[in-house]
Order: sequence, then C-alpha cells, then structure tokens
Amino acid sequence: MRTDLSSILPDGRSYEFWETDPAWERELFVNGSDPSASDDNDGSEAAPFRTIGKAAQAAAPGTRVRIHAGTYRECVSPAMGGTDPEHMISYEAFGDGDVIVSAAEVVTEFRTSEGWMAVRAWGAPQPEDLRIWEYDLDPDVFRGYNPFCAVNILHDRLFIEYDKTDMTTYLNRRGCVFCDGKPLKQVPLYEGMGQEEDTYWVEANGMKVHFRLAGDADPKDHTIEVTVREQCFAPEKEFLNYIRVKGLICEKAATGAPVPQRGAISAHRGHHWIIEDCEVNWSNGVAIDVGNECWHHTHTEGEVIGWSVIRNCRIRDAGVCGIAGMFAERLLIEDCVIEGTGWQKMELSWEAGAIKLHNSVNGLIRRNVFRNTFRADHLWLDCGNENNRITGNLFLDGIEQREAIFIECTRDGINLIDNNVIWNVQGRFDPAQVPQEPGSSGWYKLRELDVVNGYGVYGEGTDRLHISHNLIGKCRHSGYYMKPVGFRMHGMDRGGTGRDAKIINNIFYDCGEAAIDFPTRDNTAEGNLYVRMNGGYLRVMYPEPEVCLNLPAWKEFCGFDKEGQNAWFDIDVDTETGKVTYSPSADGPVGLPSQLARLNMIRDPEEVKKVTADGRVGKVLPGPLNEWGIGKC
Repeated sequence: MRTDLSSILPDGRSYEFWETDPAWERELFVNGSDPSASDDNDGSEAAPFRTIGKAAQAAAPGTRVRIHAGTYRECVSPAMGGTDPEHMISYEAFGDGDVIVSAAEVVTEFRTSEGWMAVRAWGAPQPEDLRIWEYDLDPDVFRGYNPFCAVNILHDRLFIEYDKTDMTTYLNRRGCVFCDGKPLKQVPLYEGMGQEEDTYWVEANGMKVHFRLAGDADPKDHTIEVTVREQCFAPEKEFLNYIRVKGLICEKAATGAPVPQRGAISAHRGHHWIIEDCEVNWSNGVAIDVGNECWHHTHTEGEVIGWSVIRNCRIRDAGVCGIAGMFAERLLIEDCVIEGTGWQKMELSWEAGAIKLHNSVNGLIRRNVFRNTFRADHLWLDCGNENNRITGNLFLDGIEQREAIFIECTRDGINLIDNNVIWNVQGRFDPAQVPQEPGSSGWYKLRELDVVNGYGVYGEGTDRLHISHNLIGKCRHSGYYMKPVGFRMHGMDRGGTGRDAKIINNIFYDCGEAAIDFPTRDNTAEGNLYVRMNGGYLRVMYPEPEVCLNLPAWKEFCGFDKEGQNAWFDIDVDTETGKVTYSPSADGPVGLPSQLARLNMIRDPEEVKKVTADGRVGKVLPGPLNEWGIGKC
C-alpha cells in the first residue's frame, strides 16, 4: 500500500486518523416540505419530522438523521452526542437538493421611514428622491437573543489598540439585513443612508431597522431577511462529542466577533466532530468553531479538546474568522475552500483569519484553497503550536493583507509549511506613511523602516519553523520574515528567538523587498530558487545594521544556499483554477554586464537544476512536489 506522504507530521509519525464506518442503529427523517411532516410524527421515512431540531432532541448514539431538501429557519441544538467512532450521531443532507439552515427570517410590512435627517444639518432641505424604509422587529422571533441589541465585540476587548483602529465596525450591531440573499451595509448614523444605497441603520434600542435599497427600490419587490439567531448548528450543552454534520448549508448567522469563538456551526467545546461537505455563508463573525472557544474557560487535566475533522467544506464571506479553534489537538482541515473572509475590517481584534488556531498540536491542514481574504491572515497559528503540518494548500490574493501565514510565539517543537502556493500578498499599510528618501538619504540608513509589510510567511518569536518546497510569490515585502519576541513570557515560559528556521527548496518570485529576512544567522537556507528578485533580497537583520545581500554574497558571507539558484523568467498562477505556469520572460534584469555575469541568472525555466538539500534520496526541483499536488479549487 502506498504511503500517504501528505499525512506525515514533522515528528515523522503519521497523523492519527480515527474515523471509521459507523454502525447506524436507527435512522430519523426530516422533511420540512412534506405536507404530512410533523414534529408529532415518529421521524420514520413514512412519517418524517418537520424540523431538524425535533430530530436533534430524539437522536441517540448510533442515529443517522437524514434531512430532505428545503430551507429550515431554526438553530439545530443536539441534545446528545455519540459515544465513539462507531456510534456517532450524524446530521446529513438526504441528497435530493439543498438543505439550508438559516439564522434569518423573511420580513414584510414595511413603512416609509420618517422623522429622521438623511442630511444632518438644521434647516437643510431633505432629499425628496430618497426612499428609506423602516421595519419594527418582532420580539417574538428572537427567543432570547436579539443581535440588533448586541454589538460585534462584547467579550474580551483587552487586546484592541484603540488608537490604531477605526472602532466603527467593532461597535456595529450584530444583526444584518439581507436583500435577495446579499447583505446590506450597516451605517452608524441615519444620515449614512442618505449618502449610500444598499445600507441600513439600527435604532438605539435595537427594535427597529431603517434601510435603503439600490435604486431606491421598493422592498415589496424583493426578499428582505433579518438575522434573528446567533448560530445555525450548535448544542446548547457543552462537551457533546462524536457528532457528524454532513452536506448542510448554514447561512446568515448573527455570530459575534471572537473571543469567544462561537461559529454558525459550533462544536461547543466537544471533541471528535466531523464537519464535511458543508457550506457556511455570510456568518457575521465566525463560521465554524472546533476548540475550547475561550481562554477564560477552566481546563481539567486530561480533558480532550479537538480531534475534529473539517473536510470538503466551502466557507464564504465570514466577517472575522472562517474556522476558529483554541487548545485543539489533532485537527484535520482538508479540501476546503475559504474565501472572502474579513469584510468586517476587525483585524486589530487579533482574531481575524480564514483559519485562526491557538495552541494547535499534531494538526494537519492540507489541500485547502484560501482566496480573497481581506485585511486578515489566510492562516494564523497563535502561540504554543507544535508538530503541525500545513501542506498542499493554495493561499491566494490576500487583499490589504499583512501576511498570508502567521506563526506566532511558538517556541517548542517543529511546525512544517511545505508544498504550498502563497501568491499575491498586498500588504496592509498606509502608503502616505512611507517616507520619501530622495538622493542618497535612503542608501545609508542603519535600519529598514517597518512601515511596509506584506509577507508570505511571517513569524513572531517562533523557533524551529520549517518551510520547504513552496512557491511564494508577489509578496509586497518579503516571502519569509521572522521577528524575535524576547519579552513575551508567561509563567515559566521564555521569549522566542526566531532561530533554527529551515528554509529549504522553495521558489521565491517577485517579492517587493526581500525573499528571506532572517533575524540572525542562526538559521538555514538551502536549495532555494530566487526568480525576478532585485537588490538585496536576502537579509540578516541582527546584529545591526542588517545586511542586504544577493545570492553570491549570501553563499560567501553566510554559508547559505550552496545549491541556491538565481533566475529571471515569468511565473503565473491562475487564482481560479490554481494552475501554475512557468515561461521565459520577454524582459531581463537590469544591471552592469559584470554584475549580471556573477549572478548566473537562469533565463529558461527548463534549465533550473535539481537540488539535494532536503535530504531526500535523489535530487528534486525546488518548489512544490508534483506527487503531493498543490491544492484544489
């Protein structure tokens, strides 16, 4: 049997798969579209339940709940979990169409909004052509949770740097208004609707919304929904385990910003969940959570957290975080597509990312696609992460993104980032703050300014990070950047040094400032290919002043990249299909003939040499290895 190379963790052992084929002892059926369906039925195929929630109260270990197509406007709260991999409880789509679990309700009965200033100035004429509407929220539909009363961030706000961020979106209400399935934009004052269409505003007591549609349309000609529930699938009781959620579409959850991490689909601190073939759309805060939710929870010795699987899911337009996990061990996240994360612009809450995990141990993140993440990381491993592998993923188009992958304050063990494509990290900074350095004023400065960012892989106080066989391209600043964090210590912990990184057999392409920024020489770089890189693109930051080198000097003075290569050709990544193409370039590097001769620049992609630096038997080319693939779309 062929070994699954992509499941080997950094310590050399295989990821510990635990799934098996459950033995279903009972099946329950739900069919909200069947006129004969009733929650007074027995849940048999002939007499199905009307709601998923009724089945969730009846399901016991070994039960499979099969749900027919339809829209179910409820929050499914299982009463029990399974007992082991053979006796799970499964909630799954029947297969006859979309099963949509919505946290929103359709509303009607609108009135023209009156008595408010669309132009706020005493005596100013109000526009006569605006059509703003109002709707009185029905308190009976909220059932204990009114998202129009709660602001986005309520719980742990200690880490927000108020002087560095616009707090508007943090203080917006969690409740959303949707028109024909698309969200309107919340404005903080009524007058904002006078300036922009497709907007809404919430009155102070959270019981009335005002909204304006595109083209000043009449809402009776559209489907208007308001969010009324925090979550779509979440046990009320903590620590329910061995639950499978399969093939459901969960949407429009009025979740808040983490922490706590409470998603549209929530394991609510349970372990051994399987969430597969699901979609989560337009979650206001978090889409899926599979960890301990909050660092303020108690943790007993031997308590199991994690061991969950998220597979083949599609997460679209999560406001702050796509997948969240805290203190979760042995997570498997594979074959998912996560796109459009971060539209809430809450990156300085320090919990924003397509995936954000804390203290992840023995995890495997493979073959996922991250696309169009906005002002947030594609992947953020925050503190205490050991023996995780990130392999075969596509990290594409980070919009106003500081870094694609962030590995923070991880001092023990090894984490491996290999065989990924990291492409187009725009950076998140204010261009107006970049100083002008005319003439020689910028040539002789002692340190690089930290205004500009945009990193492929960024670390803070992380040791022993291994990065191999990746394609890292079009990063505004650096492909790899590591910063020591000496004074972030908790209890008996120590500071992070940024040492013993191994940057092996990667391709770095067209990065704006540098390919590699090492904090010190106590690291390793070998077998890397540097394509379309200008200037001092290989750097060692300490001791001051940093040195900015090219490949020949990198080899001579640091002993790095003895098998490293320079090249000048074109690389293109189709961000829809994931296809990577290499082709000769029509232009060439600029420099004196003697300079260019010393660089030994490869102009034809076919002439790139194989290297041996990663210790494999035989030589291989730099960049992602074909037999492991580079993700899927």
